[in-house]
Amino acid sequence: MASLSLQPKFSLHPNNSILHFHPQNKPQIIFFTRKVKITKTKCSSIDPQQQQQKQRESFTRKKKSVTETEKGVDPVGFLTKLGITHKAFAQFLRERYKSLKDLKAEIFTRHLNLQEMASGFEILGTHRHKEHRVDYMDWAPGARYCALVGDFNGWSPTTNAAREGLYGHDDYGYWFIILEDKLREGEEPDELYFQQYNYVDDYDKGDSGVTIDEVFQRANDEYWEPGEDRFIKNRFELPAKLYERLFGPNGPQTLEELGEIPDAETRYKAHKELHKDDPPSNLPPFDVIDNGKEYDIFNVVADPAWQEKFRNKKPPLAYWTEIRKGRKAWLKKYSPAIPHGSKYRVYFNTPDGPLERVPAWATFIQPDAEGKQAYAIHWEPPPEHTYKWKHTAIKPPKSLRIYECHVGISGSEPKISSFNDFTERVLPHVKRAGYNAIQLIGIVEHKDYFTVGYRVTNFFAVSSRYGTPEDFKRLVDEAHGLGLLVFLDIVHSYSAADEMVGLSRFDGSNDCYFHTGKRGHHKYWGTRMFKYSDLDVLHFLLSNLNWWISEYKIDGFHFHSLASMLYTHNGFASFTGDLEEYCNQYVDNDAVKYLILANEILHALHPNIITIAEDATFYPGLCEPTSQGGLGFDYHVNLSASEMWLSLLKNTPDHEWSMSKIMSTLLGNKNYADKMLVYAENHNQSISGGQSLAEILLSQGNDKAPQSNELLLRGSSLLKMTKLITFTIGGRGYLNFMGNEFGHPKRVEFPMPSNNFSFSLANRCWDLLEKEGVYQDLFRFDKDMMKLDKNEKVLSRGLLNIHHVSDTNMVISYLRGPLLFVFNFHPTDSYERYCIGVDEAGEYQVILNTDERRYGGQGIVKEEQYLQRTISKRADGLRNCIEVSLPSRTAQVYKLSRILRI
Repeated sequence: MASLSLQPKFSLHPNNSILHFHPQNKPQIIFFTRKVKITKTKCSSIDPQQQQQKQRESFTRKKKSVTETEKGVDPVGFLTKLGITHKAFAQFLRERYKSLKDLKAEIFTRHLNLQEMASGFEILGTHRHKEHRVDYMDWAPGARYCALVGDFNGWSPTTNAAREGLYGHDDYGYWFIILEDKLREGEEPDELYFQQYNYVDDYDKGDSGVTIDEVFQRANDEYWEPGEDRFIKNRFELPAKLYERLFGPNGPQTLEELGEIPDAETRYKAHKELHKDDPPSNLPPFDVIDNGKEYDIFNVVADPAWQEKFRNKKPPLAYWTEIRKGRKAWLKKYSPAIPHGSKYRVYFNTPDGPLERVPAWATFIQPDAEGKQAYAIHWEPPPEHTYKWKHTAIKPPKSLRIYECHVGISGSEPKISSFNDFTERVLPHVKRAGYNAIQLIGIVEHKDYFTVGYRVTNFFAVSSRYGTPEDFKRLVDEAHGLGLLVFLDIVHSYSAADEMVGLSRFDGSNDCYFHTGKRGHHKYWGTRMFKYSDLDVLHFLLSNLNWWISEYKIDGFHFHSLASMLYTHNGFASFTGDLEEYCNQYVDNDAVKYLILANEILHALHPNIITIAEDATFYPGLCEPTSQGGLGFDYHVNLSASEMWLSLLKNTPDHEWSMSKIMSTLLGNKNYADKMLVYAENHNQSISGGQSLAEILLSQGNDKAPQSNELLLRGSSLLKMTKLITFTIGGRGYLNFMGNEFGHPKRVEFPMPSNNFSFSLANRCWDLLEKEGVYQDLFRFDKDMMKLDKNEKVLSRGLLNIHHVSDTNMVISYLRGPLLFVFNFHPTDSYERYCIGVDEAGEYQVILNTDERRYGGQGIVKEEQYLQRTISKRADGLRNCIEVSLPSRTAQVYKLSRILRI
């Protein structure tokens, strides 16, 4: 999308053959042609010894600041905190820290800072420039020729090409193309070559009728002090004066007459001798001091007063804006070089011949329109059609209740749903259900719909099958208006292998964005693996993360399948938990450093951003601060929980369930329990051949209704219990896939050749919520479960106190703050007065009961039994206990309502 508000980092004009760049963070260095004595410059009023003392103090301050900056950094800090001693892994962390410092130093040789490193979208791709033109830039180091082709130029590979001598491409392989707006018939060119236009507002200051000469005259009168604009008006006076000073009024006119030029030191001494009797006011604000040492370079230090005056002088940009004209003047004089909605591709000439590609930084794509070639769409809507944001960003809550969604299957009809459908129908349901965040999968552009969006082809584009970029902005904005955070499922662990629309062989070479050979391909999935050691690949990926936040106000990222990128075996190996497995030759250290950089940059630029790691191997330090040797994620996903529930329900008889195994699986890594995101099931279990838990429990076949009340009661009870224990025993995050909150009875199956491209299972049966029955009961329970966290802050209460786990009775009980959770998983046995230990003496009130009739239960425990008073009797290692009624396959949540003081 063409960005109207972004300021280019530099301005390139078609008639400029040289790009001038002045580094802002490096000292000015002057090189002599031969070795000379050291010459330090300073104001003539400052003593040399004082100058040297100041330089020593400056060096001390710098050294002290560096020491203080690194004072809080410990490459093995999290190992020390956890009391882990492993020599090989500790050494690996130290070497990784040094390697990361070297990587940052290398980045700073090409970028001003890390923010610039992550802001490539400001200049790459197509951008509307202020000076009535469109600039296009892309990275293709293997190409020999680059042009932009599209319906705006008849798909001609010669009309809009990168021209040599006009910054066609740089040494790193970045190609630059300028597309000038076309002057309309009968219109005269702008009087001012660098005339700027405001493409958003109809009128600007330049439309007031003021002439350029008047603005420039006022600038000369108001801005420049007397004599300051002398060399601007007479640009050749300064070099002429310098030439005359060097060679005299009748100096040599040819190289032969020039002869040998004295070295700098000799010229300086001669100049010093010539002007030794001049008054101080005529001398320049510099002086040279020779202390007898010999070096090849010296630093220039200016007179502090003169330097301060120079720095306080602001550039006369305010006068330039007075000549800027508005949108109406631009449209009257020019027709856009690339009109809004134009189709285009980039054309390369490579050693293997010509090829066309969809630009890597394009923001709106048509990946495969009815079998035709893919193309990018130039997205530059007029101001009246540009979405205007209405809501501000939301402060992250202490606990996350995430509703995982796929826009395409969010409707009831057998078709692909749109962003607008989702905004109007699904978002209100999510809010009503009690969730506080949505996680969107399949949003980033992908060619094949059946891949669920995990084989990304175009990383900067929203999927056009759901709508336009403006539609997606509206979705995010409306979600924020409802108090919902918006997370994006991001796939930076691999990329689609498509060549025409994706990044594979983008410039004709096999190693542009990806590794060559076997390492460049996923071991089992056939996708391409990124080359994280390349600065330009890092530039692309880091900018991509920043783009989704800057352009669409995304609140966080779920990093998909990290195991695929962290290891050269793509995570397909057995792990025993030995730390040696996380620092051996199979670990991709470049990928680890990329994740560290991504978290550092994201949290520095956007302090409220949330990053979630999905890693089946749970890499050590995943959620530890990067300063302590960690990777810096805010949450990690417990992938084992859903696999455990699926295995128990499909393969294990109810009476053989192990309570100890359930608890150990749900707790995950105890060191990071508070940073765990857990779910009973997500989209993976119900997509493409899998089954949802409701499908397993509530029916005997894919499309069959429940067969008996007994089967219905069992399925409903186990669904509620698995969700409740998963929800309350995990960390500060819980996730539910769209439709599972009411026990969606059907799996998800995307249209593909195996089902004759049918959409019958690529939707959600929302109509089930309108009918009385099991689905409405399950939704009512899930809604109250979310309300439990909202009112009682269950997920943010810290670690659990697990005090009762009985494999014999199949009973589990634990405390979380003032809340007591009791589960009876036994398929047949009920307990009338089951003794459960508690710490505080008092009265405990049932606030949630899975067996209530409004949840589809039997209502065995009556309301008069909801209040229980403690007994002064030790149980489960605690001072007091309560005796509760526990029907089979039920769970209860008690709250300490009154404390008794003894």
